[in-house]
Amino acid sequence: MVNEEPNQQERDGTASQTSALGENPSLSAHPSVSARPSVSIHPSVSAHRSSSAHPSTLAQPSGSAHPSSSGPEDLGVIKVSKRRWAVVLVFSCYSMCNAFQWIQYSSINNIFMNFYGVSAFAIDWLSMCYMLTYIPLLLPVAWLLEKFGLRTIALTGSALNCLGAWVKLGSLKPHLFPVTLLGQVICSVAQVFILGMPSRIASVWFGANEVSTACSVAVFGNQLGIAIGFLVPPVLVPNIKDQDKLAYHISIMFYIIAGVATLLFILVIIVFKEKPKHPPSRAQSLSYALASPDASYLSSIVRLFKNLNFVLLIITYGLNAGAFYALSTLLNRMVILHYPGEEVNAGRIGLTIVISGMLGAMISGIWLDRTKTYKETTLVVYIMALVGMVVYTLTLNLGHLWVVFITAGAMGFFMTGYLPLGFEFAVELTYPESEGISSGLLNMSAQVFGIIFTISQGQIIDNYGTRPGNIFLCVFLTLGAVLTAFIRADLRRQKANKETPENKPAEEEEEEEEEEESKTSKAPTSVLEEHL
Repeated sequence: MVNEEPNQQERDGTASQTSALGENPSLSAHPSVSARPSVSIHPSVSAHRSSSAHPSTLAQPSGSAHPSSSGPEDLGVIKVSKRRWAVVLVFSCYSMCNAFQWIQYSSINNIFMNFYGVSAFAIDWLSMCYMLTYIPLLLPVAWLLEKFGLRTIALTGSALNCLGAWVKLGSLKPHLFPVTLLGQVICSVAQVFILGMPSRIASVWFGANEVSTACSVAVFGNQLGIAIGFLVPPVLVPNIKDQDKLAYHISIMFYIIAGVATLLFILVIIVFKEKPKHPPSRAQSLSYALASPDASYLSSIVRLFKNLNFVLLIITYGLNAGAFYALSTLLNRMVILHYPGEEVNAGRIGLTIVISGMLGAMISGIWLDRTKTYKETTLVVYIMALVGMVVYTLTLNLGHLWVVFITAGAMGFFMTGYLPLGFEFAVELTYPESEGISSGLLNMSAQVFGIIFTISQGQIIDNYGTRPGNIFLCVFLTLGAVLTAFIRADLRRQKANKETPENKPAEEEEEEEEEEESKTSKAPTSVLEEHL
């Protein structure tokens, strides 16, 4: 999105140059200088949002020579908004609600099979429809994100999530399985408006030293929803034979989630804003300055697929996340196979996997903000996820549930903790391309592999048992770890931020105001030198 209209940009840019040139009459008289448009609207820059701009251009986007510009949004002031945490927390909450609805059927797979009188594969499709719907809708929704912005996408996603939850309340009879499927499909469409948002919210609202943590918090909500989806359904819906009582317990769960979804939709309307008044980081300021309303959406996708490092990340992220989706969908079936009657503990094992993964995600986000070691951290976490999967595979059938809890938790710490790492690494590799497109492509890869792995592992488990099914996932995780080693750490966003030192958050800004002004005052000279 562009902060200002093109004409306003041109006026601001011209004003900035006139002010700077006025200090040197010999320069202002030169027609080649005075007639030159500002950097932000130069055709060679605005046509393609490339990070290869000259350092002087990177250091000072158009209009930043005058922080006191009268425009509604001043690109020269780098300042974080106090609203940023409210925005990311509200997003995290309705993402949690949507994720709960994804896993609520699979966590008590056998109970819904008996209630609706359908096969295990039919119940699996209530989970896989989330993955299937995402694939064709990714590009249209990513385009809508670029066209209409964060607030519109957030409102649409939360509204669809609320609608799907209320539709499910019409499926409380055994013959109404198609209605519950319809409600789940609506929720799966809402998911398309949710999954690509974390890295975009982090970039638009948070400073350079907070983006990884913010992205982890945004992903945190989705993982918490999955965790609650493993824990709560087995408690609210016991495995009983009486269909009327079972329908009553299911209705309690559906009413609770519908009420929560409605409340969160109202909060999105109140809290969610398009973007802060000032860009929160130098990279985001530059992204606004280089944005072009006429830039081709398809050309951006083509450039992303020409980025070999990003293509490798798409594959490796899809393999890891797809394995996690398959494990989550089939966990109840695997645990019940070895430990009959342990539906509640099966849900608790899923909870353990996700909670430990949330802890891993938060630690990795804080670690990245401090060290910026994206490649190294991603590779180590991926290898440890593979090791955790191997140990879980070998211990699942030992007959001791406490051992499964420990090994599943260790696996989840790394496997689920990898997910926000992938988002942030993708933004680094593809800057200044849209975060919505890059994270959307990662999620599309995850959905494709998730469908393949869920169907394949389900068939292997039915025919050969749980160990061959888990070994199947181990093979692909090994492939993902090898491919991750070949990704080059081309951290483009970090390079953009290093061109000019990052300003402090708003709370610390007053202490360093004089230092920042001295830095800003030097910028127009470097821009003029580039023009000359």
